[in-house]
Amino acid sequence: MNLASIIDAHPADHSALISRNKVTTYGELRDQVAALRGGLVGLGLEPGDRVAIACGTNWYFVASYLATLGAGLVAVPLNPSAPAPELMKYLQVTGARVLVAGPAANHSVGGLDHTELPDLEHVVATAGVVFEGERSLDDLLAADPVPLVERGDDDIAALMFTSGTAGSPKAAVLTHGNLRANLEQMQAHLGRRQEPGDIALCVLPLFHIFGLNVVLGLSLYTGSTVLLVERFDPQSALEAVQKHKVTIISGPPTMWAAWANLPGADPRAFESVRLAASGAAKLPVEIAQLVEDRFGLVLKEGYGLTETSPVVATATGTNAPRGSVGSVLPGIEVRLVDADGEDVLVGDSGEIWVRGPNVFKGYWNDPDATAQALTSDGWLRTGDVAVVDDDGFLFLVDRAKDIIIVSGFNVYPAEVENVLIEHPAVEACAVVGVPHPYTGEAVKAFVVLREGISAEEDDIIAWCSERLARYKCPDKVMFVDELPKGVAGKVLRRALR
Repeated sequence: MNLASIIDAHPADHSALISRNKVTTYGELRDQVAALRGGLVGLGLEPGDRVAIACGTNWYFVASYLATLGAGLVAVPLNPSAPAPELMKYLQVTGARVLVAGPAANHSVGGLDHTELPDLEHVVATAGVVFEGERSLDDLLAADPVPLVERGDDDIAALMFTSGTAGSPKAAVLTHGNLRANLEQMQAHLGRRQEPGDIALCVLPLFHIFGLNVVLGLSLYTGSTVLLVERFDPQSALEAVQKHKVTIISGPPTMWAAWANLPGADPRAFESVRLAASGAAKLPVEIAQLVEDRFGLVLKEGYGLTETSPVVATATGTNAPRGSVGSVLPGIEVRLVDADGEDVLVGDSGEIWVRGPNVFKGYWNDPDATAQALTSDGWLRTGDVAVVDDDGFLFLVDRAKDIIIVSGFNVYPAEVENVLIEHPAVEACAVVGVPHPYTGEAVKAFVVLREGISAEEDDIIAWCSERLARYKCPDKVMFVDELPKGVAGKVLRRALR
């Protein structure tokens, strides 16, 4: 079954999307997506070809995503605000033939070197902005509709960028079966069920798996309505919740912290909300308590990864104690293992291993990274460490990997270090995560300068900002004479932290 068919069975007059103050019904969305499928096919695309989508949290993304899947193509959601060098790297890795670019991506797209992108044949612009020699989304929407292309469970639906095990970003291969399985698993979890009458707030970027499948995917699967918000502002988002009588809100801890600390917030702002969930990063207990104290809203935490499509466990609908990510979704197996791959005892910490139909098939064109992440019998080594209590509730305690989580987004030290080391003044560098009161963690760089060459902290940060998305850039740069290393010569990040 093609995942794009999740919109087909719902009443034509029921609201599917609210985007930029415009309501799109399921009937309208089906017609738009069918026409856009025809437009993509008219570009000469064939099943399996990659379509990059660099759009904000809006109708443009949703229509492009569903049309891409429906035509049997592979969606590659990308950060529309990523600098041109980063955007180009992702296009090169995936070999995308088409890039759908929203207004937020205009600057970056203008900076692409097309001579370095031999596979990229078309840039499709949204909102009437057309790049020279290219097409607009309106052109594609004027095409004759074409039917869905049948897809099997193992056919690729999306390539989602994450880290893999080596640190640099890799494209996780998620199939139609992976994504649909997680929708079914979430619906089967006690107390997590979403209904057609629900209105879900989506302030998450749709190039992030949390926004893509947990909020957008599940809402369209269940026939409920998605309120799409492109930029999160605590006050205006709170007003939108009240105006539209939102019933479901999912987001990272930073979103909840912003609301919990918002001066003058209406204590009845969340009266319509029946389900509040936090994910993408560890939820501080004090934030959950503050949300409940200020708004009377019980906030539950969940756990997942891009490679698991993404949800593995959730406390929603359970009596899990605060601080727990809850119980494992139906249809998913979880083990906690020690360094030798043996199961640990209840109460002892171990690395989380996951197996199930929602677990990805590997990293795009990277068999080595895939072999490091997946065992021969299908277990995903997550790199996260947890304990389980006598009631079966999971508690995250650590990360085995050096990953940094900034506002719910994964930052991999190796990627930042690869950019830093290209600076002409940098001899050596290392990057770690440090606590931050708002974003959870922040990126801190330790830099050794080349002899006889000077550089300012602002110079180093500016260098990174031209090549990396903002959340990946160091907030602080420390200049040091040398980096601490172990006997094998490896930098000791723990010592730096």
